Amino acid sequence: MSDGLTTEAIARVGIGTDLHRLTDGRPLLLGHVRIDHEQGLAGHSDGDVLLHAVIDAIAGAAGLPDIGEMFPDTDQRYKDADSGRLLERTMQVARQHGWDVVNVDVVVHAERPRLSGYKTAIQAEVARLLAIDTERVSIKAKTGEGLDAVGRGEAIGCTAVVGMKRI
Repeated sequence: MSDGLTTEAIARVGIGTDLHRLTDGRPLLLGHVRIDHEQGLAGHSDGDVLLHAVIDAIAGAAGLPDIGEMFPDTDQRYKDADSGRLLERTMQVARQHGWDVVNVDVVVHAERPRLSGYKTAIQAEVARLLAIDTERVSIKAKTGEGLDAVGRGEAIGCTAVVGMKRI
């Protein structure tokens, strides 16, 4: 029995999440923007949780493998990789499969640093990497209210939702 839907839908939505612990000796990158902070995010690549969440959201909407399959941490080619390049590659593959981004909605979960002064720069950089207008990118920041690893300032997480259309 058919539900009337096919894989040839004209619009899809994907969600992505990521969480990395903060560590000494690394720069803090969020949305490909360097954030002034005494710690950065641990990770095999540059640890940019925002771009990692966006990559997984795009992959989900376009029916691609997740970030761990596309760019495995067991592959030394991705050691300290620039997540902006990983996002650009993900978009290239998504477009080859006939999908393009309509909008991106991002929530960064961080107790500190405060991100209000960086949101416009992050919005512009994500839009640039995706080759879309800035008004199609929304960046929000929420604290952890002192709860869990985010709330204790031990980690930063991100949730991203991406709308995509058939091209």
